[in-house]
Amino acid sequence: MQVPFKPWLLAVGLLPAALTAWAQPSKFTEPVTLTVGYVPGGASDNAARIVAKALSREIGVPVIVENKPGGGGRIAAADLKNTKKGRNVLMLGNPAVTVIAPIVFSDLNYNPQTDFKPVALVTDYSFALGVPASSKVESVEQFVEWAKANPKQLNIGVPATGSLPHFFGLMLADKLGLKPEIVGYKGSSQLLTDLAGGNIPVAIDTLDTFLPMAKSGKVKVLGVSSDQRDAGLPDVPPFHEAGIDIRATGWNAVFAPASMDDDVVTYLGDAISKAMGDATVQNEIRSVNLVPVQANAAQTRKAIDAFRQQWEPVVRASGFKVNK
Repeated sequence: MQVPFKPWLLAVGLLPAALTAWAQPSKFTEPVTLTVGYVPGGASDNAARIVAKALSREIGVPVIVENKPGGGGRIAAADLKNTKKGRNVLMLGNPAVTVIAPIVFSDLNYNPQTDFKPVALVTDYSFALGVPASSKVESVEQFVEWAKANPKQLNIGVPATGSLPHFFGLMLADKLGLKPEIVGYKGSSQLLTDLAGGNIPVAIDTLDTFLPMAKSGKVKVLGVSSDQRDAGLPDVPPFHEAGIDIRATGWNAVFAPASMDDDVVTYLGDAISKAMGDATVQNEIRSVNLVPVQANAAQTRKAIDAFRQQWEPVVRASGFKVNK
């Protein structure tokens, strides 16, 4: 299987946040609700609270974050679908909910492409390949050598089957001609504990998840999926620096219900884009180990379409389905 491993943000002309001009009178007189399909304190929740505060300054009304955890974000997505026209409700969503779920769940009760309107990308994040600190493998090149020499030992842990790290692992394996055993865990905490203890030889997760243990010396991060090195681990190269032509990132984006008028979606996209160009907001996003991205509604639609073109073939080829 050959998949076009192109950097989806660059493919549509987007880069980490760069300011564009925007100035419009507010279309809102009542508070806006920004729902998050996860518990407080996680990466999505942190990003939502930063974006909500910044958006509130732009549109002149409170933006209230409401957590609706459950179903891996799908409960919040279903609620967004059912939002009645005239209600000021948005959702911070990610690829698992808006791109992957429609492929792997046969009974999904929403269609992201018809029930939601993309408003604005706000962050992206990369994936990383890690090994135990005790491993003799010190680089991506050495990992490839080890993996090809020890195919029966190539068990790659991921935080959950059906997660983005799972499918990125398949992307990477396909690119390298490897056939690993993907081992799904019940969350990143258990995965990294097992990795640090040497109970699994390799793990793939989001880079921000690896950072605490990598900085404390409990695990080694060998490579990242982004186009550039990450400020959190500047000594770790992107895979392409090791000669592996693969670039892939996940993201968080604001979505509106299909019932929201297009002019309001455009207005909100412009407002969020302007907010994401603020240096203070960018620093707040980086402080939670995410990368700020600036994109209006039209750019966000194109970026999500490019992401779907890159990832959907991998997900479908995997044959992964959630059986209930």
